[in-house]
Amino acid sequence: MSTKGRSGCPISLSLELLGDRWTLLIIRDLAFAGKRHFREFLQSDEGISSRTLAERLQTLVDEGILTRSDDPTHALKAIYRLTEAGIDLLPVLATLGAWGSKHRNADDDLSRIADELAAGGQPALERMKERLRTEHLG
Repeated sequence: MSTKGRSGCPISLSLELLGDRWTLLIIRDLAFAGKRHFREFLQSDEGISSRTLAERLQTLVDEGILTRSDDPTHALKAIYRLTEAGIDLLPVLATLGAWGSKHRNADDDLSRIADELAAGGQPALERMKERLRTEHLG
């Protein structure tokens, strides 16, 4: 998936990379659920297929949203981590979560997390971004 768009519109360019059903859910799982391995992403409730997951992960690596490295504890596993560009998507996820909490029939526990992050505003987002930097960038 290339981000070479038909126009220079930043929304269009962003949607070309992030506008499918799965991409932001993978980033959500990295940011909020601490998932790092292929098999962990497959276990998400939404039920992504292994082929789609492999394609999305590769695209996110190619586009600089994630990094992929060998897992030193298991020769056949890879570890995925957010880059700074991936961490910068946190406000997008927070806004989508707050909107879904307000306007959709969302799970109460998950809504509470989204609402707390939204209520905390920019300071809460910055704290979480700093935590993600520590976890993903070292």
